[in-house]
Amino acid sequence: MLIYKIFRAPEWADLQANGQTDGAPIDLADGYIHFSTAETVAKTAAMYFADADDLVLVAVQSDGLAPVKWEEARGGQLFPHLYRALRLDDVVWHKALPLVDGVHQFPALA
Repeated sequence: MLIYKIFRAPEWADLQANGQTDGAPIDLADGYIHFSTAETVAKTAAMYFADADDLVLVAVQSDGLAPVKWEEARGGQLFPHLYRALRLDDVVWHKALPLVDGVHQFPALA
């Protein structure tokens, strides 16, 4: 199953340059890297990145990714949280997440 992380462009550039990241400021504060599912990522973008136009959507295969914990969050939904650095070689694909008329334009998600 693919899970998704939204990065601002400088955070994505940092991951590419360094080969790994401990995440965005919220991830550092919480002690794990926040991910979303295909069903929840658009709401995550709307809630936490509403006006951001420099986003990159990163897809990661959750199968075999450890340690990932599925924990209850927003509205009782389960969200995947990664309890280690995200490595560039964990990334399956990445795509720009453009903002058009106030709505982020997502690619087809599996």
